[in-house]
Amino acid sequence: MRRLLRKMFTKQVWVQEGPRKKLRRVEVPPSERLVYAVAFAIAAITILTGLEVAHMAFLGSWNSEVFAGIMSVITFIIGIFIGQKA
Repeated sequence: MRRLLRKMFTKQVWVQEGPRKKLRRVEVPPSERLVYAVAFAIAAITILTGLEVAHMAFLGSWNSEVFAGIMSVITFIIGIFIGQKA
């Protein structure tokens, strides 16, 4: 999963090189902290979703606190994707 996340967040930048100002494409890899943060967020959303499903299956009611946690993790992930593309 980390390999896929690294590939997804790798930026491609064009750099001018030499006296003729020839363009060359350079790949800039993401930081390891970013990759681990997104992997942790995906694991957290999976666990929270499973917890919400278990709560609904065994207790038969909706837990709004767990849902708020799911929404905050989703907001975190979307913020990372938007911030990384900028």
